[in-house]
Amino acid sequence: MDSLLRSYDLILYSITTDSVLRIFIPIIDSPEYLQLHSSLDLFSALPFPVALQHANSPSSIFWLDRQTVGTVLNYILKNSLEEDKGKNKRIQEIQDEGWDMFVRILGDGSLVVTAVANIDRRPPTLLRQFTLQQSQPSIFEHPPSYLYLLPHPDPKLLTLVTSTPLMTFKLSPLAFFDARSHGLELVASFPERDIAEESDILRLVRTPEGKGVGVIRGDLDGDSWTIGKRGTELKRTGSWVNAEFMVVLSQGHQFATFLQQSGNLTLHCSPPQTLKLPRLESLFTMPSPSGCEFMIAIATDYTVIQIKCTEGPNPELSIVSQTPLPLPSTPKFIQPVDPMAWGNLRDWSEHDVLLSVSQEGELAFWALETSNGQAWKSTGKVRTNRSGFKKAKCSSMKKTALVVGRKDHDELTIWDSTESEFATGLEYQRVEDANRILDLDWSSTSDSQSILAVGYSRHVDILCQQRMTYFEEGPGWALCHRIDISGFTPHTISDSVWMAHGSFLIAAGQQMYLFSEPYEVDHREPEASRETLFEHVARRNGPLEDYNPQMLLQCLLWGKIGLVKEIIVNLARAIERHESGDDQVEWMALPVERYLERDNKTHSSVNSALKIEFFLADLAICYQGPQKHYKTLFNATANGSNDDSDEEEFSRALVTRLIRHLESHQLPHLTCNEQAHLIVLIQTTLETDEQRRALDENGLRYIISMRSFYILNQRASQKSTLPPRSAMRERLRYRDMIWAFHSESQDLLLNSSVAACGGKLTWSEARALGVPLWLNSPETLKQQFEVIARNEYMAGEARDPTACSLFYFALGKHKLVHGLWRQAAWHKEQPLMLKFLSNDFSQGRWRTAALKNAFALLGKQRFEYAAAFFLLGGALKDAVNVCLKQMKDFQLAIAVARVVEQSNEGPVLKDILSGTVIPIAFESGNRYLGSWAFWVLHRRDLAVRILLTPLQDIASAFDIIVEEIREPVYDDPSLALLFSQLRSKTLQAAKGTSEISGRSEFKFILQIAKVFCRMGCHALALDIVQSWSFARPSTAIHSPATSPLNGLMSPNPGSPTSRPIFALEPAMARRSSIMIDIDFTSLPSTRSDTPVGQKSAGLEKLEVESDLIARKAGLGNLMKSAKQDVHVPEFDMNAFF
Repeated sequence: MDSLLRSYDLILYSITTDSVLRIFIPIIDSPEYLQLHSSLDLFSALPFPVALQHANSPSSIFWLDRQTVGTVLNYILKNSLEEDKGKNKRIQEIQDEGWDMFVRILGDGSLVVTAVANIDRRPPTLLRQFTLQQSQPSIFEHPPSYLYLLPHPDPKLLTLVTSTPLMTFKLSPLAFFDARSHGLELVASFPERDIAEESDILRLVRTPEGKGVGVIRGDLDGDSWTIGKRGTELKRTGSWVNAEFMVVLSQGHQFATFLQQSGNLTLHCSPPQTLKLPRLESLFTMPSPSGCEFMIAIATDYTVIQIKCTEGPNPELSIVSQTPLPLPSTPKFIQPVDPMAWGNLRDWSEHDVLLSVSQEGELAFWALETSNGQAWKSTGKVRTNRSGFKKAKCSSMKKTALVVGRKDHDELTIWDSTESEFATGLEYQRVEDANRILDLDWSSTSDSQSILAVGYSRHVDILCQQRMTYFEEGPGWALCHRIDISGFTPHTISDSVWMAHGSFLIAAGQQMYLFSEPYEVDHREPEASRETLFEHVARRNGPLEDYNPQMLLQCLLWGKIGLVKEIIVNLARAIERHESGDDQVEWMALPVERYLERDNKTHSSVNSALKIEFFLADLAICYQGPQKHYKTLFNATANGSNDDSDEEEFSRALVTRLIRHLESHQLPHLTCNEQAHLIVLIQTTLETDEQRRALDENGLRYIISMRSFYILNQRASQKSTLPPRSAMRERLRYRDMIWAFHSESQDLLLNSSVAACGGKLTWSEARALGVPLWLNSPETLKQQFEVIARNEYMAGEARDPTACSLFYFALGKHKLVHGLWRQAAWHKEQPLMLKFLSNDFSQGRWRTAALKNAFALLGKQRFEYAAAFFLLGGALKDAVNVCLKQMKDFQLAIAVARVVEQSNEGPVLKDILSGTVIPIAFESGNRYLGSWAFWVLHRRDLAVRILLTPLQDIASAFDIIVEEIREPVYDDPSLALLFSQLRSKTLQAAKGTSEISGRSEFKFILQIAKVFCRMGCHALALDIVQSWSFARPSTAIHSPATSPLNGLMSPNPGSPTSRPIFALEPAMARRSSIMIDIDFTSLPSTRSDTPVGQKSAGLEKLEVESDLIARKAGLGNLMKSAKQDVHVPEFDMNAFF
């Protein structure tokens, strides 16, 4: 229906099956009736002889929308020059006369354009039609069924779309209506409909490298395709009929099919080759050496058949091996390990090839066995404790995605192949309530990062691994892209696969949809918008830039302050050169060797030891060292230099300028949250560097964490550059408190903590910093408790004595509180408190009265004041229970117990640690808190072992009653840092270290290195595996040695008596340790005041058990030593002089 200028000028066009267009116009006096005014058929448009030639061939006629055409014609005429009037004569006539135009496409592909004039005149008695032009046979193979005229981005052109065949043209009205050949240009076309493609696609089968794909349809027919133009184009290479399984070979140029009924595997070549096989569950290929192709067939009885297909003019099929996997029971699945990221560096037989999933949920990985005559060997197992699997897929990096089907939902889990006592293997878990998971497929980036496609009925979610971070908590995997096909097809997804170059192929109904990066990059677009999927994944999970705050924080914790200062100076210099107008600035990453260097003042206890060669090789692939450039730091491309000797070194002025710039300019490759943390760490580095000479390593670590804590909270309160999710934290992590606990500079740490609080340490500040936990001196804690009491009283304008009563009563200063009540005339309880506190609480009757008041206050839920009255009544245990149960503040309970008992070994304190703190540590899986509690309890062997030993084993050994033990993932590199410090700090700690097997420590370090890689700190992973010392604490029982102390001769190195007490002592330079090079049982007394009793109590016990410890370096001795409260004395060097 055509609506013209007047609302009543309605025109109806109808096209019948004989390709005749009829024009109906309403009758003037009876508009409800239509009258036929004209017809456009083949003979009216063409001369009779020509029309007669096309009479028996099909044709199609279409109306060209007058408004769409008129808009373009108006634009052309308005913007034409005076000299173009001759060229514009035809379109000027069309526009002035108001012709309606129709295009007829004949059977030979030629076009006939017909115009109808006076169609909007009233009465329409002067209608006339005439042919504007007739073109030669063109690109149309047959007349289309539909034609649409649409606007074009260029206002001088139109877009013409036809279907079927589906074709898109660029139409230039100026040239088209003037009958010029370039008036209609083909832009894109879709292949013609193929009868062989009428049935639905069941599944897709790709080649190992993703350059070819096979399509299996519902009628068991199919075809093979190759992918070209960097993943943007598919080309058919062949087809077959009647096959249930197929594999594509030679990058899509050859294929083999298998039919269950005949049992024949057929290689489609000339002549065809066949091979008899049993009934199969699956058939797939593996990357193969040149000259042959390898196929793997899984029979219905789960026998694995390896088939070799030779290439060349006379190809052959042969069975290489046919044997089941050495499994104890029938598996649920046997799946191929995705080979897309293997590359050509190693033979395919050196990789894991198969994944088996048992009925009980155990994953097993299998590789070819070439040495002992067996066909397959297991390279690892992971216990998932799940059953009911409906899908399983394994990636090149042995990441396994499993789907467990439940009645009302599906559960998706992703597992890593590395399972040990330090890692369960579970990396991701998600429950799908609404959508059922139908398909899984893996791909990998060039640096072997896995990408998972999860297929549903109407969309595909693409998941990539997320970098671990200290700054944010989130899942290990996250959605990075979604492909939704519901907008352009009614069919559901039947299968989807990754192809070469990161392209993705989806099958839905009879159709395939190929999604890929543009073949030609538009360099006019911003660089961020041109980021490919693989680049996006690498940015979210690859190695970090040097200036990333996560890298800086880890370097600070591991004592690489000089390296951090160098990075900060380099960043400041690059920014200053950029601000000075030098656009030719290039950020150069520090060479990896710089990360492996030791700072002169740090890491003195960590020496070079065992080199883990295979781990170094894998990490070297991920971290490219000095070749890694970041050319987009300031959107510049030319080379730059950062070694200007005149540049300013690390200083407060430099840091101030750098922070000012970062406050207003966003660095590339950093999120807003990361940039905010970068500013905090730069400021923290400056402040810690200014105090560095007076602090030990652990003190520096505490200061770094403490300063970051306050700066972040300050910035969050000011709503600065921190995003909303970086909310204020309530306290330091227990990990950070432990650094202060093991520091020898606690006086300086206390001064710095008080200064950070503005000089007024209140209880909330002390609890946030963990002062009651890490401050070792009871006397110093007592002094700080009095400071806290005074500050609590002075806080605010009220001067309320109840706010400080608990602290003063713990100090035994109830008379001072009585004096404070005298000044609280405004308080309604003043008369009662003055009268009550004037009594002598050394008498039993008044202590009983205080306890009665305490219970009354509990009923009123005034818990802090109730605890204060319990202290006034001499009931420390009751006061502590109120702190623990009602106030939920075990730090306050510990502080009160230490102050009242004036000791770190009081019975109430030990009860708090054993009954509350240790269960909290186990329930929350906090190994730092548990290690601290065991250390204070003088179970320093357990303080070391808890860092590496499963918590369940320690709970059983120590008789810890916990409802549920949360076994944490070893995802914090600081665990290794703490272990390296504690493992030989005292005799008890060394004894605990000896209970940890060398293999466990080896796996632990590999796990920590892996965590570093997951955090993007690949250089630090290289550093820890290169520099970690696997030295075991040892005491050699030998004859007296020659030394300045005793002047005796050295023993024979081969003597049996020189065997060390503890096993796994490496052949390396010995390091300083209290249990090395000292024969405690043979050293003579050189001073009269040598503590003889200490020696007999501990060292004789150690000598008796030496052989037992050497034989049982594991959990057996853990059980024994936990049941027996063995006291091993602390080492005192003065005892031997």
